[in-house]
Amino acid sequence: MTAGEMYFEELEKVLDRIRETQADRIEEAAAACAKVIREGGLIYTFGTGHSHLLAEEIFYRAGGLAAVCPILEEPLMLTHAARSSHMERLSGYAKLLLEEAAPVAPGVLFLFSNSGRNSVMVEMAGEAGKRGLTVIGITNMQHSTQTDSRDPSGRKLYELCDIVIDNCGCVGDACVELYGRKSGATSTAAGAAILQAIVCRTVELCGGSAEVFCSANVDQGDAVNEAYIRKYKGRVRNL
Repeated sequence: MTAGEMYFEELEKVLDRIRETQADRIEEAAAACAKVIREGGLIYTFGTGHSHLLAEEIFYRAGGLAAVCPILEEPLMLTHAARSSHMERLSGYAKLLLEEAAPVAPGVLFLFSNSGRNSVMVEMAGEAGKRGLTVIGITNMQHSTQTDSRDPSGRKLYELCDIVIDNCGCVGDACVELYGRKSGATSTAAGAAILQAIVCRTVELCGGSAEVFCSANVDQGDAVNEAYIRKYKGRVRNL
């Protein structure tokens, strides 16, 4: 078996564990999203480092819900990789981000962090809860419970969320051992699968009222999408 085949095998195991152990939490998350959409609210997303990819995963894409507002902060992305690792540990940063993004209830905030230990994520969960948002964390429970918090409160992401979904990965994320080191992270693939499952179930729960973006590369796609852009542009700053 090649290392590439080993990765697929390990990822399949992760996805199987998610289906077997996280179905109830995925259902709970979808129900919360459907409720917010029916009430005219938004679904907010936020992550740092590689987890910011998940903040974009369900935003403005084919099959994605229209009422999604990512909170994207360039210093916390990988534009300057080493600096972003430092920035995500800064206490007080999350409060400033939320003041600027100004999310309002009714709303859901998805937070993505494999370890859930850094201050920005911990504080983001706490501050969002104070604003009346339903906070959903997608994290690695095995990793998070085996490491110490870096936040002054001593708490971790999963302790401050209304709903916690385990991405069922291993400690350190990488899953294929080669030459005494590990490669093949699973958190992004697993997180994306969890999110897309939540989106599909949310659409199902909303019925025919669900607003879903089309691919811009299919006939009539631009016309469908433009209507949603006009509707949400004033509320979703990245549209």
